[in-house]
Amino acid sequence: MNVSIRQLRAFVALCELRNFTRAAEACHLSQPAFSALIRQLEQTVGSPLFDRSTRHVEASAEGREFEPGARRVLAELEAALGAVQARASLRRGRVSIALLPSLAAGWLPQVLAGFRDRHPGIELQVADLLSEPCIARVRSGEADFALAATRAETPELRAEIFCSDDFHLVCRRDHPLARQHDPQPADLAGFPFVHLSRTSSVRQYVDAATHPNPLPPALEVDQLATVAGMVRAGIGISVVPALTLYQFRAAELVTRALRWPGLERSLYLVARRDRALSFAATAFYDWVMARRPQAGRPQTRPGGD
Repeated sequence: MNVSIRQLRAFVALCELRNFTRAAEACHLSQPAFSALIRQLEQTVGSPLFDRSTRHVEASAEGREFEPGARRVLAELEAALGAVQARASLRRGRVSIALLPSLAAGWLPQVLAGFRDRHPGIELQVADLLSEPCIARVRSGEADFALAATRAETPELRAEIFCSDDFHLVCRRDHPLARQHDPQPADLAGFPFVHLSRTSSVRQYVDAATHPNPLPPALEVDQLATVAGMVRAGIGISVVPALTLYQFRAAELVTRALRWPGLERSLYLVARRDRALSFAATAFYDWVMARRPQAGRPQTRPGGD
C-alpha cells in the first residue's frame, strides 16, 4: 500500500475543516490538486473516507476509523523531523569521549565548559581511562572518539595526531638532581624512583627511553596524584609528561625538562572508520581540535595516565 504524507495531511485537513476549498487553502494547494489527493487516498485504501453533500463534508465511518492512525503517523513524523533538525542545528544531541585522565583533569574542563556554554542542549559524556580502555570504547561504539597515547590504525579504527608531549624530571627542591639542568638517565639511576604501573603509557615511554638499563622502581603506583605525593614526601623521584605538570606545582618541588632520545609521546584522536560522526560529535571534534593542549601549560586538577 502506497500512501503519501501529502495524502495524509490532506485527509486530516479535510477532517478538521469539512470543506474542500478551505482545506485546500490550508494545504496551500489548488482545489483540483487537493481533491485529487483525497481521491487517490480513497482508491488506495479501497473505501470512501468522506460522505459528501452539496452543503458539507463529513468523515465516513471508515474515515473516522482511519483518522486516529493518520494523525499518529503525522505526529510521529513531525517529532522525528524535529529531532533531526534539532540535532542538525546543534540544539540537541549526545557526544561521548574517552580520554587519558591527565587530559580529562587538566585540559578538558575548560574546553568542555566552553562547548557547553555554546551548545547547552548537547549531552556530554566523559570516560577518563588509560589508552587501551579508551580505544576499546571507540571500537564498541560507547565513545564517539578517544584521545589516547596509542596509534590505533586498524581496518575499523583511524588515528590522527592530536598533540605531542615531552617529559620532565620531578624531584624535591633539596634533592641533588634539582641542581642539574640537563639530567641524563645515568644521573637518575642511583636514586629511588617512583614508577607508574606497567600498563600506563608513561611507564612504557620511560622504560623505552632508558632501555637496556631501566630505572628500578622504589615504588610502583597507578595514579599520577600518588606519584606527586610520594615525590613531595621525599620517597623518590619520577619522570612525568609535561601535560601532567600541573600536579607537581608545589613550592618544595622542582621540574627539569628531559631531552632524551625517544622520550616524547604523541597523543592521537581515534575514531571509527565505518561510522560518520553525528552533528553533535562533529561539532565537538572541531571544538577540541581547535583547542589542542600545549605541553606544560599550567593546569588545575588531578588525574593519572
